[in-house]
Formats: sequence, structure tokens, C-alpha cells
Amino acid sequence: MGIPKRMRAMVLVSPGAPLQAVELAVPAPGPAQVLIEIAACGVCRTDVHIADGELRRPKLPLVPGHEIVGTIVQSGNEVQGFSLGDRIGVPWLGFSDGTCAYCLQGRENLCDHPLFTGYDIDGGYAEYAVADHRYCYRLPDSYDDEAVAPLLCAGLVGYRSYRMAGTNARRLGFYGFGAAAHLLAQVAVHEGKEVYAFTRPGDIEAQNFARRLGAVWAGSSQELPPEKLDAAILFAPVGALVPAALRATAKGGTIVCGGIHMSVIPAFPYEILWEERAICSVANLTRRDGIEFFEIASRTRIQAETIVFPLEQANAALEGVRQGRLEGAAVLRIRS
Repeated sequence: MGIPKRMRAMVLVSPGAPLQAVELAVPAPGPAQVLIEIAACGVCRTDVHIADGELRRPKLPLVPGHEIVGTIVQSGNEVQGFSLGDRIGVPWLGFSDGTCAYCLQGRENLCDHPLFTGYDIDGGYAEYAVADHRYCYRLPDSYDDEAVAPLLCAGLVGYRSYRMAGTNARRLGFYGFGAAAHLLAQVAVHEGKEVYAFTRPGDIEAQNFARRLGAVWAGSSQELPPEKLDAAILFAPVGALVPAALRATAKGGTIVCGGIHMSVIPAFPYEILWEERAICSVANLTRRDGIEFFEIASRTRIQAETIVFPLEQANAALEGVRQGRLEGAAVLRIRS
């Protein structure tokens, strides 16, 4: 069966409005690009921030989605290292200029002129997408399409956050226990760390979910853990959690803000930051992050809990992520 001329897609036309189901022309790959027939695409909280207008400069109209899993069906003449029929993954970072000061320092995640999948470049809420092959990943054969999709952002950016928390952090807190936290908690437990999970007050289901994945303690974000934390990772985009995490963290501990957007951080007394506690943010990812993480994922079976939606129900998937009521990661099934 050949490549069709038209494809189904869910498109953001105006931030704040629901995505629209449309039919688009199948894109043609450029010289360094591959055309991918999409099997699955994860639904990330960043997609919610884009759809809600909290990230203010997306390409419009836009096909969202940056956790793309699919098969190469066509290649440009400059593509190397991939063949037709290969299963690949496409992440958030879609291009970096390679010439700015950050790229030359090996910090392409901070590139001055980046392009992001599902933001500057049409993404995976569609039957086909094009991507620069230099930013794509081979995926472990041990994961099916829907299970591996969340690893391409929740996993990758979560892994960068996890690394920034420090290798010596034995007691590790996760604020917000959704797509990213449930993946990285498994890595942390595998590496012998104690996991403490913080959820919305009263979210008993999420707390039980965390315990099933090996958390030694799970409770409300308004509570203090039974032991001081060595580090905390904030995946929930709630600024008030920063001072809460500082109060829960031991001297010399690190607070990592793992999202691309967060509500206003309220003022807090210096005494809870003092004693060499540190706050940092995570921005995007590098290709090296992906290589390292998928090596870990190949050795350590990470069980992604997925809630699968058909493409046409992308708005329902976004709403589930927006409300924080999904136990695991939302994934769109594109190819039946």
C-alpha cells in the first residue's frame, strides 16, 4: 500500500479552543527528514500548556504532539543511519542550530534557535509526520508502540530532572505523580533509592499507585514526609510546591522544577532555602539524554501505565491530563 495524499489530524487553530479534527495533505520529507507513519503519540502536559495558551508562540495552525512512535515510509536523500521500515521515536527537541554558544558547549537543550516538535514543527496528533532524522531515536524492541511513547518526553525530560537531582540523593521526592513521576520512580527504585510521592490532597488513588510502584511513603503535597528528602523533583506545575518542597528537604538538598511552565512561585522565607539548599529548572533535553535513557530502558523494564485514546478523542485526553485524573500517561492510538 502506497503513501496516501491526505491524512487525519487533530489541529490547534486557536489557543484556548478545542482541537479540530481535519484532513491535511501528507507532508513530504526534506533532504534530512524522514516521513513517519505514526502508530502512537503520547499526550504530554506541555501539550496542555500549548493548547491553553500558556506557551505563547506556537506555530498556528499546529498539529501538537511530541512523543511520536512510528515507521519510516520515506526518506530524504541526506538521511543516514535509518532505513525504510525502521521503527523510530521523535521527541520534543526537533532541531538545534549547532553553532550557538550553548550548542558548542554540548548544551543543545539551551540552543538559541531551536525548533520543537508539536510547537514549532507539526507533531504527532496525525497519521503522518516529518522529522529531522538526526533528532530521532531507535526504540527498544521490548516495548510496544503505546508503552514506549511516554518515554519520549515524560521519560526523557524526567530522566534529565532525575540526573539533576544528583546521584547521591538517596531519599527522593516526587511532587505530582503522573506520567513522568511514575516512570522515573521505577528507575529510582531499581537504583536503590527511597521514593516519596506527593499528590493532590485526597488523591488516594494516586498515592496507592505510587506505593504499588515501590514508593516507601505517599501522601498529600501539604504534608511533610517522615524523613527529610535529599532532593525533590516537581512535575506538577504549581509554584506553591517550591516552598513546600524546600521545607521537606534536608540541608544541601536540591529542588528540581521539571516542567516547561509553572504558576507563580509565592514569596517564602530565606531560612527554608538557607543551608545550601538549591532550586533549579530543567529545560528541554539533549540527544545524549535520549541515548542514555533508552539504554537504561533497554536494561530495566520500565512499566508505562497508559490510558489509550483514539486520535479523534485527543481533546478528552488533554482534559484528562489537564485535570490530573489519569493514573499514568495518556496515549493516542493512531494506527489500528
